[in-house]
Amino acid sequence: MKTLRDIENLQGVRVFLRAAFDVPIKNGVVVDDFRIRAALPTIEYLRSRGAKVLMVSHVEVIQGERASLEPVAVALGKLGVPVKFVKDYKKAFGMMENEIKDGECILLENLRAWEGEKGNDKKFARELASLADIYVNDAFSVCHREHASIVGVPQFIPGYAGLQIEQEVANLSKAFDPAHPFLFILGGAKFETKLPLVNRFLGIADTIFIGGALANDFFKAKGYEIGRSLLSKGDFDLAPLLNDPKILIPVDVATESGENKKADALAKADKIMDIGAESVKIIKGKIESAKFILWNGPMGLYEDGYRGPTLDIAKMIGDATQRRATTIVGGGDTIAAIATLKLEDGFTFISTAGGAMLDFLAEGTLPGLEALK
Repeated sequence: MKTLRDIENLQGVRVFLRAAFDVPIKNGVVVDDFRIRAALPTIEYLRSRGAKVLMVSHVEVIQGERASLEPVAVALGKLGVPVKFVKDYKKAFGMMENEIKDGECILLENLRAWEGEKGNDKKFARELASLADIYVNDAFSVCHREHASIVGVPQFIPGYAGLQIEQEVANLSKAFDPAHPFLFILGGAKFETKLPLVNRFLGIADTIFIGGALANDFFKAKGYEIGRSLLSKGDFDLAPLLNDPKILIPVDVATESGENKKADALAKADKIMDIGAESVKIIKGKIESAKFILWNGPMGLYEDGYRGPTLDIAKMIGDATQRRATTIVGGGDTIAAIATLKLEDGFTFISTAGGAMLDFLAEGTLPGLEALK
């Protein structure tokens, strides 16, 4: 995989920079610029060497409406990167040739405004590629998507990995040959996306603690009453994992009624919202002895306000970093917890990705990375 550092001369070169600017936006304002700040080293590398930078990204639909990236242009300006915002990519053709000077930037509107993006339409990808001389991917968080701006464009112009992708691959790859004891903490939901990860790391990790809604699937497989608790979609055969000594699940849970109950003592009316106090103590002991910690996903329904144990674990892992354990974390709600505690500098590495992080750990590569080979 070629990287930015392999390019000898960038002066006057038109660069198609696929960034990860899918950030939370409320009332037209970026409320968390973590991913934008993560892209700054690559942007500054290109600008300082005289490249003409065409930045592209997507942003998710908000309340049923397609969101605009215009607030991201404002946020970039506040971070010292002035950009010209362009709503129609077809207008960028002339701008890249005649208006944009060396070291200047354009930001295109949300790529998902065009159907060709998610469908990886070849004609659309070719049109995007014609805007630039080279392609740079710095959007690790969407490298698991086979979209036009991820795998299509580098079919037509030379492709390179950005500085953030370099960091992501280098740090996440440490999990394949870690120091021991190695503790893997996995939370959140959607067991269908995480079961391959559990199976792979059973042969690598010393302990896998499974929390969040994922634990509910284990409770059900054990025959426990789970009441109205969230379950993953699909039918999973967890029998081979139930008695594996490497896998730990919560021994107690916090319910919607505010009670702390043993995991095997729930009533049909109960709903599990978080892990319990005793489970937090168990994790604490594992964190204190670990030399390598990998964490993805909250322990409770974070977006519904159940954040206590997740925040506690973030603090504990931050303390482990101070003790020189290698700590690698990722996932949207995980990053949100870290930001709440202002601990962004308290870990060995914070991934910008959620699903892409999990897929990379499970497969060792991603479609977006393969497209750069």
